[in-house]
Amino acid sequence: MLATAALAFGFSGQAQAQQNAFGLVQQTLSNPDNEPRPVFPVPTARQLKWNQTEFYAFFHYGMNTYTGQEWGFGNENVNQFAPTGKPNPKQWLEACKAAGMKGGIAVVKHHDGFCLWPTETTDHNATKSSNQYAATLNIPADFAKAAKELDMKYGFYVSPWDRNSKYYGKDIEGKSYVRDVFLKQCFELAHYGADQFEMWFDGANGGNGWYGGANETRKVDQSTYYDVPNLRDSVHKSCPEIILWGVGGEARWIGNEAGWAGETCWSYGSGTSGDENAWKWNAGESDAKATTSGWFYHDGEGVKSAATLFKMYLETVGRNATLILNFPPNKAGVLPDQDVTVLRELGKMLQARLGTDKALTATAQVSEQRADGQSRTYAASNLNDGNIDTYWAPNDGQKQATITLTWSEPQTLYYVALQEYIQLGQRVKSFTIETSANGTDGWTRQGGNITTSTIGYKRIIPLNGSTSDSYKNPVTAKAVRITINDAKDCPCLHTVSVF
Repeated sequence: MLATAALAFGFSGQAQAQQNAFGLVQQTLSNPDNEPRPVFPVPTARQLKWNQTEFYAFFHYGMNTYTGQEWGFGNENVNQFAPTGKPNPKQWLEACKAAGMKGGIAVVKHHDGFCLWPTETTDHNATKSSNQYAATLNIPADFAKAAKELDMKYGFYVSPWDRNSKYYGKDIEGKSYVRDVFLKQCFELAHYGADQFEMWFDGANGGNGWYGGANETRKVDQSTYYDVPNLRDSVHKSCPEIILWGVGGEARWIGNEAGWAGETCWSYGSGTSGDENAWKWNAGESDAKATTSGWFYHDGEGVKSAATLFKMYLETVGRNATLILNFPPNKAGVLPDQDVTVLRELGKMLQARLGTDKALTATAQVSEQRADGQSRTYAASNLNDGNIDTYWAPNDGQKQATITLTWSEPQTLYYVALQEYIQLGQRVKSFTIETSANGTDGWTRQGGNITTSTIGYKRIIPLNGSTSDSYKNPVTAKAVRITINDAKDCPCLHTVSVF
């Protein structure tokens, strides 16, 4: 009677009143699965799926490929776009899939305003070139088709800044650049596939340019000029799972183009480390060049070694960021042989070093486990069951805990990877990793001087403490112990992996 009265007056509690088919009030538990309360902010469903992509490719290709520029001025003659072969987006994606990448983003319009599809918004596009391969070129259509065939995620980079358009930053002739050019281009691209995972916007907000012959400097306030709320809502209607990177405000730049994130990296805030006290989920993406020259292809450029790219992987994906790694197609519209070779080597390296999870054969034990709910358990075995939808958690308010994995025989170990169940927020603030040779005592701290603070979506710790030479001096052990030293609330981890 008291519970019913409390509910009638709107008090929250562990019970809720519901009417059954006979009109009788029944009480039901408000948290039947006994799930931990979220620690805000938390990701949206689309942000979570974006994070799960982890490692994907960037393909800078366009007018700059043929002019040798990085930022075209906007006054280029369309006939300068002159592929020496038929551009082949499927070859780009196949090569990157061999490296273990899950998707790719094609640059289809850079700051020069030159578009790689038959857009209705401007004549400054590939189909206006006299080149034999350009007349029917449609990179977004070909790229989306190839990605679907290869079961890869895909999206497009479209520059908000347009050094070609006379309307940029100056509405004239009754036309608005944002309404009549930029937004229309985004909507055109959205219709190349409702399953796109990311639309990429550079942070550029104007400068000097051709601007239809004006040859002047125009600056805008990107926070208001691009009508981002309308852009985001409209694109989401066509592509429900898409993340609008950059001006879209759904994921952040990691703060450098060198392929590293902070060892402490929160999924909110800005820059390499984020901000523990920020209020909005804003996970980091690291954009980096795999080649030795610019973002676009340049004659004579080299490609970084697979070992260097693996180090980038550990310092981005392994530090709670995603990695978008740029491989620019050449003048024939394909990735050079040297790039394809390195991508293949990188894929083999990732598989050899991080492809066999020894935790799957270990016995998992924890210092504390919360009570199971009606349809969800919180057992230690959830940590190494290979299922990202199950997780372990101790009781509410318990901010310290230990996880121990043991094997009956000694194991040769190089890395430990941890993943939080970020649907309930990023919670862990400090942890340590130790190993035991005999599985019971003589615990030795591992990871060298690496800062073991945040975890987030994924954290990979080389046990020897080096991301440069992580596959040297392995540890031989029969047990690994992870100690959560501090957290915002009870830690929630869905996976512990050992390689």
